Amino acid sequence: MYDPIMRVLTVLEILQAREQVSGAELAERMEVNLRTVQRYVARLQDLCIPVESVRGPGGFYRLKPGFRLPPLMFTDEEAFALTLGLRALRHLGLAAFAPATEGAAAKLGRVLPGTVRESVETVGEVVALETGPWVISTSAESLIRVATAIRARRRIEFGYQSHEGVVSRRAVEPYGVVHVDGRWYVAGRCLLRQDLRTFRLDRVRDPELREEGFERPAGFDITAYLRQGMPWVQSRYRIEVWVDAPLVKAREWFVPHRVSLAEEDGGTTIRCGRDSLEPFAAILLSLGVRLEVRNPPEFKAAFARLAERAMEAAS
Repeated sequence: MYDPIMRVLTVLEILQAREQVSGAELAERMEVNLRTVQRYVARLQDLCIPVESVRGPGGFYRLKPGFRLPPLMFTDEEAFALTLGLRALRHLGLAAFAPATEGAAAKLGRVLPGTVRESVETVGEVVALETGPWVISTSAESLIRVATAIRARRRIEFGYQSHEGVVSRRAVEPYGVVHVDGRWYVAGRCLLRQDLRTFRLDRVRDPELREEGFERPAGFDITAYLRQGMPWVQSRYRIEVWVDAPLVKAREWFVPHRVSLAEEDGGTTIRCGRDSLEPFAAILLSLGVRLEVRNPPEFKAAFARLAERAMEAAS
């Protein structure tokens, strides 16, 4: 936990990184009230740091133009967080950032004092991070270009290979990017389909920014949008099964963005999409509750195959 001095220095770091920041944003980021933010700013001003304030609607704080301080030293907790974050990048499927990650870690190690450097080295010695088999490698360049298009409110055009292997050319007004379940997704309005669509970034080829601009829908929440659509995104089979368990219990068993859950007939109806049926059937059997398979017919066949293997193993 930061002490008051570290919180004041954190405000300074934020002001150095931004041309202007509102008091409300500082309060939210620091998890304090506006009066406390004002005290932090007054403390910086007492230290002869030229923090200027603009009052009234749309007011903000900023550093006097041209004023910059050398980089501040990191606390043990900040250095640990940075090092762990750099190591975790590979779990986002962005292999192209590996050289940059190593370079940043090396620079970080050179500027830290001995005691903090030892804390950072501990991360490499005792913390093991393994990349799971579900993480899909994604082009860092594609991610950067899509993020740039979102920020600049410009359309982007790219080649796209569907789940079935069909390649098409798409022009999209991108609204947001998210990393879910080991994969990167971009959601936005597809001009070909004239509707909202979700695209996996690892299937995007040669993205190019276009000159045409667009207006992003106010309040668009990509997480909420994907929570509604992700259970069926680009899957071979659409599954519907009822389980004899209350909704509150079913929510403990499944990741929200991977399934859709609905209370029904004293139990819970599960709807989702899957490419492979037997692994999901095995998961459902492991729950130890009564099941009713509704769709697809192939799902019932998957349970039958598992039953045959179970009988063989039992004998």
